[in-house]
Amino acid sequence: MQKKPISLALLGAFLAFSAGSAMAAPDWSKVPKKDIHVFHPGATPIEWVQGKGEHSGASGLKKGETCAGCHVEDGKLSLDTKRLVSKELEPKGGPKVATYPVGVQAAFDATNLYVRLTFKAPAGGADHSDKDNEVKATMMFPNDKVTMGDQVGCWATCHQDAKGMPNSKDKTKYTKDGAYDLMQWKSSGKSVDGFVTDKRNMEGGKAGATAEGAKAGDTYTVTFTRKLAGNAVLAAGKAVPFGIAIHADNAGGRFHHVSFGHTIGLGADGDVKAAKQ
Repeated sequence: MQKKPISLALLGAFLAFSAGSAMAAPDWSKVPKKDIHVFHPGATPIEWVQGKGEHSGASGLKKGETCAGCHVEDGKLSLDTKRLVSKELEPKGGPKVATYPVGVQAAFDATNLYVRLTFKAPAGGADHSDKDNEVKATMMFPNDKVTMGDQVGCWATCHQDAKGMPNSKDKTKYTKDGAYDLMQWKSSGKSVDGFVTDKRNMEGGKAGATAEGAKAGDTYTVTFTRKLAGNAVLAAGKAVPFGIAIHADNAGGRFHHVSFGHTIGLGADGDVKAAKQ
């Protein structure tokens, strides 16, 4: 019996199904979770972090040490959070909850990195300027051209002349060299695929980032997908730096909780170890 040829339509459907299956979301129940604590940073730009007499870690940064290396011990923060929400470092008033954990899971395949965040977003913030979004979750990845990007996380984009700072000008977050991939989920249902260079761009990113999120009870779950290619190039066998920011309770601008710089290991050691799909 002569076999009938497979139609082009059927073949196309099969290939599309196969491609979709290859990039299916991970089974998160099988992916380890690491708690990373975020905290309200106050008005502490990179210039303050590096300033003489203001921050005892400035000399450590010059030696190549990381912020997390000094301030994270056994997975917990070693940090004077009361000072960060005091009038000294937060002139507009700090949130009632200075720090809280974010569960981080990661997985990767030949094309994509997948990151899942779970957290309880606290109320009691001092700023409620984003009326459209009760919560925003953001991740940023510096490339290897950002000075100290692997040491300070997102801090290389936070400057004293940025909007919302006490001595601010009309500037967004920016970096003086290199670039960050920026991906964000908004509780209004929107997602952002952006980047940061000499200014923050909330669209036009190179990582093809998408985000989905939902709230169950008092817990938010946000899942990001991004290409391994981007401003920051990710690859198997490599640990890549990243930072997290959560805007809770309709907060806007700098009134977020942020992490120090951490790493995701794609088949390599890292603060978070990505499972291979």
